[in-house]
Amino acid sequence: MASGAHVIVELLEAEGVEVCFGLPGVHNLALWEALRESSIRLVGVRHEQAAAYAADGYARASGRLGVALTTTGPGAANTLAAVGEAWASRSPVLVIATDIPSTLRRPGAYRGVLHETADQAAMFAPVVKSTHLAHCADAVGPAAALAIDQAVAAPTRPVYLEVATDLLAAEAPPGIAAPPADPAGSPAGDHAAELLERAERPLLWVGSGARDAAPAVRTLAERLAAPVLTSYGGAGVLPPGHPCLVGLPPHVPEAGRLWDEADVVVAIGSDLDGVQTQNFAQPQPPALIAINLDAAGAATNYRVDALLQGDAAVCAAALAESLPSRGGLDELHRRLNGVRADACQGLDGAALRFLDAISFAVPDEGVLVADMCIPGYWLAGFHTPHAPRRLQVPLGWGTLGYAFPAGLGAALAGAGPAVAIAGDGGFLFACGELATLAQEEIPLTVVVVDDGGYGMLRYDQERAGGSRFGVDLHTPDFVGLAGAFGVRAEAVDGLEDEFGDALARQVADPAPSLLLVRTPEALMPPPNTSPNWYRRAGAPSP
Repeated sequence: MASGAHVIVELLEAEGVEVCFGLPGVHNLALWEALRESSIRLVGVRHEQAAAYAADGYARASGRLGVALTTTGPGAANTLAAVGEAWASRSPVLVIATDIPSTLRRPGAYRGVLHETADQAAMFAPVVKSTHLAHCADAVGPAAALAIDQAVAAPTRPVYLEVATDLLAAEAPPGIAAPPADPAGSPAGDHAAELLERAERPLLWVGSGARDAAPAVRTLAERLAAPVLTSYGGAGVLPPGHPCLVGLPPHVPEAGRLWDEADVVVAIGSDLDGVQTQNFAQPQPPALIAINLDAAGAATNYRVDALLQGDAAVCAAALAESLPSRGGLDELHRRLNGVRADACQGLDGAALRFLDAISFAVPDEGVLVADMCIPGYWLAGFHTPHAPRRLQVPLGWGTLGYAFPAGLGAALAGAGPAVAIAGDGGFLFACGELATLAQEEIPLTVVVVDDGGYGMLRYDQERAGGSRFGVDLHTPDFVGLAGAFGVRAEAVDGLEDEFGDALARQVADPAPSLLLVRTPEALMPPPNTSPNWYRRAGAPSP
């Protein structure tokens, strides 16, 4: 009979897990020993929050299970902000944490055992899909198997697995991997088809739940000759230049009018959340068709007139098959070109040049991981990757400090060269992971945009009529800091041509690298940041 740690690792291998991110502690070293003998790569990070971010970045880039390992008490608690971001963004992440030895736990009593909490799993309950506890040897295998199954079963969200530390080394019965979930969805209903057959101005709204349904979404859009708006998580479902792609967020009035004018909206894999809809200021469409695995989520924010519950690819393909082709793609393409041209006249020219530099420097197969910073907000709203899962933004929960540690995971997903873009403030949340970057030789390029402070918060203070207070930062020599860890680094001024050339050089070299961008004149925040939501003009920012 194998140890509990070996049982867990064997179940991870059966799921196809290739990499885990974690930080060792006195309570979880048995897992490290089991991983030593496995096919799974163990990437040791310098802070538990980084382990969960990296697992999230890996999951978003690959579509596979991301795994974060942590020790008991404070180690587990350190992951919570990152797990919350994964929860809000519906990432398949499994957090495996230890608890105090089962022999020392007394129900309802705090005994002062090292790392003890009254109820560790309860800390995770609000930010995970489910919690699974193994506090006796017979429970280790079943709890681990069920946790893995729940984490990868659609609709995905993080899952928490807790194992009493003494049970990792103790003998445990083998676990049984759960059979894969059947993702098949219901066929398109007659009512949805009827609504679309009568529609004169249909529109598709595509979210992260449709990331793996790109061919079906493309077919449906082309058959309807309908403009397509994508959420941040849905970016890339249609590639740049596609005749149906709007390529702008609905926060731009020119794109928002497409929503306003639509007589039928088809929301695919999206709950139409507050960030995307300017806190629900977009009006209720005359008719809304939702394709969603989560029936409750689909109807949380807007009235749904026809629900197709199931896998986005299956349902979108069935709906397209039930409809005649309208024609008119060339006319739609010309119209959307005009929409983009009109919108660009009102956008910050420096930001548009930054976006051009990114498109020049990052190859089509590259993965961009953006932080909560002004350059990241521009990427979120206005950069279209060439395929799904090639742009990550932490605008589920909105966690500052996401990009660098999540980029570690994205870079190991095998999807293509990875670039993490952070501000000087957000990067310092996890700058110790430069050690991880160097030690593990992770092929990631880190861009640090240094404007000497929290640029978005400066803007908020100045917009409110005040002066700057508490938002300027003393920053280190980032190039010297990276060099101290053995990471190649260079610096440029501004976010235009010199930046694009330097970034292209670094991305072409798989060695870990850092590019510092000095920007004393910060970009203006884009219209998809809440103070600039045009539908909320004059209202206080949320």
